[in-house]
Amino acid sequence: MYKKTRGVIAAGHQKTAEAGIEMLRNGGNAFDAAVAAILASFVAEPGLTSAAGSGFLLAHTQNNQNILFDFFSQTPRQKRHASEIDFYAVEVDFGVALQEFHIGLGSMAVPGNIAGVFHVHQRLGKLPFKVVAEPAIHYARNGIRLNQFQYYCLAEILLPIVISCKEGRKIFLQTGELIEPEGVLVMKDFANTLAYLAEKGSREFYEGDIAHRLVKDCQELGGHLTLEDLRSYHTIERKPLIINYRGNTLLTNPPPSSGGTLIDFALELLANLDLSTIGFGTARHLEILAKVMQLTNEARKDGYDDNLYQANIAEEFLSEEHLSQYKNKLTETVNKWGSTTHISVVDGEGNAASVTTTNGEGSGYVIPGTGIMVNNMLGEEDLNPHGFHQWQENVRISSMMSPTIVLKDNQPEIVLGSGGSNRIRTAILQVISNILDFEMSVKEAVESPRVHWENEIFNVEPGFPEAEVNKMVLPTNSQLVRWQEKNLFFFFFYSGLATSDGLVEGAGDRRRDGAVATY
Repeated sequence: MYKKTRGVIAAGHQKTAEAGIEMLRNGGNAFDAAVAAILASFVAEPGLTSAAGSGFLLAHTQNNQNILFDFFSQTPRQKRHASEIDFYAVEVDFGVALQEFHIGLGSMAVPGNIAGVFHVHQRLGKLPFKVVAEPAIHYARNGIRLNQFQYYCLAEILLPIVISCKEGRKIFLQTGELIEPEGVLVMKDFANTLAYLAEKGSREFYEGDIAHRLVKDCQELGGHLTLEDLRSYHTIERKPLIINYRGNTLLTNPPPSSGGTLIDFALELLANLDLSTIGFGTARHLEILAKVMQLTNEARKDGYDDNLYQANIAEEFLSEEHLSQYKNKLTETVNKWGSTTHISVVDGEGNAASVTTTNGEGSGYVIPGTGIMVNNMLGEEDLNPHGFHQWQENVRISSMMSPTIVLKDNQPEIVLGSGGSNRIRTAILQVISNILDFEMSVKEAVESPRVHWENEIFNVEPGFPEAEVNKMVLPTNSQLVRWQEKNLFFFFFYSGLATSDGLVEGAGDRRRDGAVATY
């Protein structure tokens, strides 16, 4: 859609987007809208995010401040022995691919979402927090009808997790059986909890009765978390990682998170090639994407994962000295061939917010009486590259989540991001390239087919010309997997936005019933 507007929000669910737009109608700004949408997503998208999850919000303010709010999960301050914790594997079936996740109380890291939304609102919001929280409280108390994607998440993918404890069954098996497709999901305990927190403030979650309930169960049932873990948690404000690509300034998530740096690395490789002359979806384009993703994964193992908390790791990783060897490998390959839940908001004042939150798959544990399932960040394989139970104590977990803003002349041109796992960075890479290299509209860029390289497997969505896919020459010992339909395996773009001369375009990914709302 194109139209003159005072604000637009793209999100993973229509109700999430509507909650944000309501704040703009009430005189709030992009950050009020983003916080309202985050809170609403805890109800509308419970298979993807939670108040006890974590995330990042990248802000560009009307006075040209750029701030990355890091409220991702922190590792516990003390590690219990693996034999003492509740930690076990479940498999998630995407149809063509299986992925294993680990859950239980021993998979829970310190939650950050509650601290984050309060901090961002206090720092940049205009409306009272009670007003911002009203849509989410209303949704939770009165119920939201599950859309097709949310039902798919809960019933076909995450069911063993969401009903693994009594409190989870109370939410998702309200009549003793799973909520029907397009059924109404009611979360009255969460409505009461959020109303209480809106009245008392975020510290009640980290120091009050909720914290004591969570810690008691961790101590007795096999979790790591302690009261000191919760009390000491705080949101960190960071300077975004900045890169220039094709004359555009990209702002994204800096270390210790990994996704933004790896996206920047891949874009640095692509910057040496004129993709506009190659053509989208050609065999050569797909070969280049495969090689760029392969080289980025190779470079990640070349000192990055082992030095995440080093002060200048991004500068060293993205230095010309380090990049040059990989640029040469890409050039050699190209020449030889002959031929890689989110919310985005822009308001009429020039503010922009790009925010990604997650609960992983959830730990399966719901804090009694709250309706809040806690994250399983210590059970996410991609967040623990050195192996489970090997995490460093009391540090921010490195995430692939990469909320991104592209600026043109200091104005938000694109606000985008994706939810999920290790496919986030390749999804964002491709959408940025689609827009800036192939001059696609945001809608076209988001909905175009994607590819993903991981562990010598090149996954290809349908939609690329079959003849071009057949002509591809992939690296030795690699495997091509052709998907029969677009799938959330390739990770969904919660949104993408672009602004130009007062025209606004928004896109929510059809892979997961994404939604756009304007004001």
